[in-house]
Amino acid sequence: MMEQVSVIGLGPMGRAIAMAFLAAGHPTTVWNRTADKADELLKRGATWAGSPLAALDAGTLTAVCVIDADAIDAILDQAISESGQHTLPARTLVNLTSEGPARTRELAARVEKLGLPYLDGSIMTPAAAIGTDATRVLYSGPADLFDRHRQVLGALGGVAVHLGADPGRAASFDVALLNLFWSSITGLMHSFALAARHQVPATALAPHARQMAQLVADLLPGLAANIDNGSFSGAGSSSLTSIAASLEHIVHALDEARVPATVMRSAKDVVDSAVAAGHGGDSPARLAEFLGRDRSEEHLRSPVAGSGSGPRAS
Repeated sequence: MMEQVSVIGLGPMGRAIAMAFLAAGHPTTVWNRTADKADELLKRGATWAGSPLAALDAGTLTAVCVIDADAIDAILDQAISESGQHTLPARTLVNLTSEGPARTRELAARVEKLGLPYLDGSIMTPAAAIGTDATRVLYSGPADLFDRHRQVLGALGGVAVHLGADPGRAASFDVALLNLFWSSITGLMHSFALAARHQVPATALAPHARQMAQLVADLLPGLAANIDNGSFSGAGSSSLTSIAASLEHIVHALDEARVPATVMRSAKDVVDSAVAAGHGGDSPARLAEFLGRDRSEEHLRSPVAGSGSGPRAS
């Protein structure tokens, strides 16, 4: 017997999740505030739940994929109102909604108080990849709960990684990785805009941009190791002093081309602050430690004692 599942939330990602469960042979019940989003799924064999409570009660596992944690709270409120009790059917809730770590922990505590075992999941691929080998989902929550449902979660395809018991752990990875993704995309669009000002078509720049992106990917493991090891010397790479000069050149080029330089100027401000704090001889790896320090903005911009390499003294 294939495990029965439910899916609440039928946006593009929710529909893809439900479709993957159906394709894997799992009896699948679905619910969404707008019922017509379920039409194609119902044609493929899904069952419509008349309410959130019915969806939660239908499967041993319910995947929720909505706009944010507030939407999940509203769904839970509706289910509680329908049940007339202070607990809900003891079905595993897998939250695949993107949210911050602190808010995720709050939600997990509420769900568990309602009697539902809770797993959090962060989907690192677009909806089109769900059900294929290209899928990557990061999970956090009780390890035994993840192991219990590993097979049904495998219907989403690709790689499933359990990161630990802390329910907010997957969300911590999620926000950091989305920060990387959207910083990269906006940076790419910024570069295309600058190139266009100089009559360079995006398609002409693209092969070289791809090579530059590959360079970043090649540097990533070494930078990460240096950050974790506290190895910040810039003797074998570009120093922050030289990077500051390069950023000054780029900001000037953007201003000259009348392309907004706000983002790059902010990056230059951070590097300049690190140099002023005594880290001019350090590598770019120093910036991760420098940006992560717990202090006010005023302290960020004032010079502090520091060495050219090695972790900052506490």
